[in-house]
Amino acid sequence: MSDVKDKIRKAVDPNSDMSFVDHLESLRWHLIRSVIVIIIFTGIAFAYKEILFDTVIFGPKRPDFWTYRKLCELGHYLNMGDDMCVSGINFIIMNNTMAGQFNLHITGAFMAGFIVGFPYLLWELWRFIKPGLHQNERKNATGLIFYGSMLFALGIMFGYFIITPMSVNFLGSYVISEEIINQITLDSYLSTISILTLATGLVFELPMVGIMTPKFMRGNRRIAVFLILLVAAFITPTPDIPTQLMVSLPLFILYEISIWVSARVERRREKEEKETYYY
Repeated sequence: MSDVKDKIRKAVDPNSDMSFVDHLESLRWHLIRSVIVIIIFTGIAFAYKEILFDTVIFGPKRPDFWTYRKLCELGHYLNMGDDMCVSGINFIIMNNTMAGQFNLHITGAFMAGFIVGFPYLLWELWRFIKPGLHQNERKNATGLIFYGSMLFALGIMFGYFIITPMSVNFLGSYVISEEIINQITLDSYLSTISILTLATGLVFELPMVGIMTPKFMRGNRRIAVFLILLVAAFITPTPDIPTQLMVSLPLFILYEISIWVSARVERRREKEEKETYYY
């Protein structure tokens, strides 16, 4: 019986005889190709520095940024006047090192290259793990690249258009004394933008990863709701309920989607284990 299973396994997985070193070598080339693609996109972003910085990276610093304009329109629609409008963000960005702007140029371009090249990275990782999966596992993983890329893109957009401008407006304009002028360094500003944007994109991948069990997530739903509201209250420019709900609602939806996806993955895993056991 074990010989039959080995033959079937070899038919499904032609690389089943590969040694650990061979697997590492295969992984290395998948990662090398991914890095090459990311470098290419990084070079393209590096060449279009005006769009990358003036439009994208420094966009959340300007009062005419898309998010601020929509917040202002929402405030007028709710008859709140200009309470939700951002008239100005009171801080300046300064460079205090000789190579500061050049380093920022490289770092910003690499961040853009990684974001654009992330779907290809997922595809290379899928090509690496695919030969080691059973046929039913491959079937269950259909659409992994599409959904993973879509969730990452949604996370990036949510982080860039919601979390980042709210944080930049709040932290950049926060003062404890009129004697203090906010002068933000290039590194501090870019790290804030990149961390908030990339972190949100990776957080949106949680439904695909299925790290947390549905039982754990359902049991801690109240704690999750409290934490989401706490984060929303911290990053919104004004302590009003409509703005906080606008920020927190997508996170609520993401949390429920994560529960649904993880429950579905768990049911599939249990079914596969039963089929393997009976086989």
